[in-house]
Amino acid sequence: MAILLGRSIVYENAPMISFWGACVGKKEGEGPFAEKFDKVFEDTTLGKQAWEESESELIKNAAEIALAKGKWTWADIDCIFAGDLLSQCIASSYAFAGVGVNYCGLYGACSTMALALINAANLIECGAAARTLATTGSHFCSSERQFRFPLEYGNQRAPTAQWTVTGAGAAILESGKNHNCKDKVRIRAARFGEITDLGVTDANNMGAAMAPVSVRIGYIKERK
Repeated sequence: MAILLGRSIVYENAPMISFWGACVGKKEGEGPFAEKFDKVFEDTTLGKQAWEESESELIKNAAEIALAKGKWTWADIDCIFAGDLLSQCIASSYAFAGVGVNYCGLYGACSTMALALINAANLIECGAAARTLATTGSHFCSSERQFRFPLEYGNQRAPTAQWTVTGAGAAILESGKNHNCKDKVRIRAARFGEITDLGVTDANNMGAAMAPVSVRIGYIKERK
């Protein structure tokens, strides 16, 4: 069972991440973490006609990679927690349409994966599910259309502009009780954030928006 310690959730059985999958686009595959990804797509359209479809396919691929590692099918998953950067989490919704699994759509922007993992762990810890899936994804081209300037517009990007990742990740969670958890990542505690307004008015300054989180994490580590 889970208990509240202050404002943090502490998991007695510490749900474990049993298997995971990650796939990315060509640009990410050229970076320093290339060997860590399960799959790199040289064609960032993934054979689709719309960027939003490509994003959906990335998410579906990451989830299927995680399932394959565990030699499971969709019938082995009790609930999916998923989200992306598009309106109404449409990429995730289409990725899991027809799989026949309980689905919870989440939107937390850059915190979506953390949000998915916390909710997936909560369901495992309370005994309402034996196995859950947490996943998220994004695509640079669909994000440009959603938040900035569509590529067709031909807008010139600044040298220091942020570049949204083209990729997706998925993690399958199980109970840490009565399992061989050796070499497995376990979620022992979690805490939801709080609204912090630093008065930043530049909508494109994502670094300033995330700074309070970085400071908080740094403070916690230093205190420990």
